[in-house]
Amino acid sequence: MDVDLVILAGYRMPLGTVASTYKNRVIGVYPSLIPAFENTEGSIHRAVLERGVRVTGATAYFATAEGDIGPIILQKAVEVKQDDTLDSLRSRVMEEAEWKLLPQAVTLFCQGRLEIRGKSVFIKEG
Repeated sequence: MDVDLVILAGYRMPLGTVASTYKNRVIGVYPSLIPAFENTEGSIHRAVLERGVRVTGATAYFATAEGDIGPIILQKAVEVKQDDTLDSLRSRVMEEAEWKLLPQAVTLFCQGRLEIRGKSVFIKEG
């Protein structure tokens, strides 16, 4: 197969040969502003609410061979409201951040506008 890009939408586990075969061509999205809550056990949104965080969000990233978060492509902040529940916060982060970041990151990749330098991603002017 002639695969240009692998997209992780809701998939988070070791990728084995996929990530090494497609190095810098595996994009995912994570429901927090990395590095905040990156290694949270259980619900990230529950941890956000319990900690009293005022701003959360999502991060689009290139995955490492282990399926972890590598170089960050884009991030988007989402306000945590005082009356948020686990479900309302989860839904808002998905709708306002995750569902927007992933297509934006894929578009930038397909346009050839993402350049990885070390652990950082630079977006070239279009």
